[in-house]
Amino acid sequence: MAGNRAVTFMGPRKVEVKSYDYPKLVGPKGQKCEHGVIVKLVATNICGSDLHIYRGRFPAPSGTILGHENTGEVVEVGSHVEFIKKGDLVSVPFNVSCGKCRNCKEGHTDTCMNANDEMDCAAYGFNLGGWQGGQAEYMMVPWADFQLLAFPDKDQAMEKIRDLTLLSDILPTGFHGCYTAGVRPGSTVYIAGAGPVGRCAAASAHLLGASAIIVGDSNQERLALVKKAGYQTVDTSKLDPVADQIEAILGVREVDAGVDAVGWECHGQGPDAPEEPTAVLNTLFQVVRANGGMGIPGIYARGDPEARNEAEKQGKYALAIGQAWIKSPHLTAGQCPVMHYHRELMMAILQDRMPYLTPLLNTQFISLDEVPEAYRKFDAGAPVKYVIDPHGSIKTAA
Repeated sequence: MAGNRAVTFMGPRKVEVKSYDYPKLVGPKGQKCEHGVIVKLVATNICGSDLHIYRGRFPAPSGTILGHENTGEVVEVGSHVEFIKKGDLVSVPFNVSCGKCRNCKEGHTDTCMNANDEMDCAAYGFNLGGWQGGQAEYMMVPWADFQLLAFPDKDQAMEKIRDLTLLSDILPTGFHGCYTAGVRPGSTVYIAGAGPVGRCAAASAHLLGASAIIVGDSNQERLALVKKAGYQTVDTSKLDPVADQIEAILGVREVDAGVDAVGWECHGQGPDAPEEPTAVLNTLFQVVRANGGMGIPGIYARGDPEARNEAEKQGKYALAIGQAWIKSPHLTAGQCPVMHYHRELMMAILQDRMPYLTPLLNTQFISLDEVPEAYRKFDAGAPVKYVIDPHGSIKTAA
């Protein structure tokens, strides 16, 4: 039986590729998972959310196998699986969800009630239910019939794997941010963050028909990708307030919708601005028009050991709600329910309706052995989407 090499979190800014036993159809507490499958990973990505763990800011135990953006081939099927077949090429939503609880039945797979005993939320490769991640050669996926999205044609999917690998998380997450903010044809939208999620949000706003798509960041290389793709940018390393920069673009100081694609590790305005966990949210309160919408898929966490004070360590932040309340804002925060969007986004990719994804993401394929260095570069702000090819499957197909 084959073993399993996997990217393992060892402590802040330290990941190693370690060898494990081949996975079994068993859950994190030893429970049988005959409703699950074993997936041979074809593409598994490094996400900005992984950096929260990598930096030691999102609590996770040493020894956690990382990776929640997973795409692969089914190589073993549990006895209770009816529809997913051995040989299927599938996208694995990062949310672990049972399909049977009240929340899952209502489409809220981001808040499954059965996949995590501690809270109604579970994900691979996080300290959220103990489900090991997929930055590995193989992984176990439970409740396979419900969760997995099988691609209709394997050869076609491999030709478009560069974009299809985004379906497990960041493309649905960017789309969710725009959709819940109310982006629609003719809308103007400000997206805070030009990382991979923010760039996927820009692509999603394009798909939804926004008339003006403005992305803000202090990373000049990432902003250059956004500009090259044809979108407007705001440079938060400048002293000019975001509202002033938006006015220079639109002629008005507010937009119809705002998306937070950063989360609590954001920084304030200006050159060398320090970390300010509420900077993005309070900026959105300022620049989103009255009755406008905000999508907040950026992570806000409790238990951050490097937070500035005890309140922030508990996930309590000073929001300018007193200033924003009069504008009657509405916002949706939390993880994206990937299954709500992934099939339609898959079809958009397969039918060539999102050709701008590839230049925006600037994908680089790497081997498992290159992962520790890729984490270091990504942490330093590299304008790249790192996609791990554990078995050389993508290289072989190319």
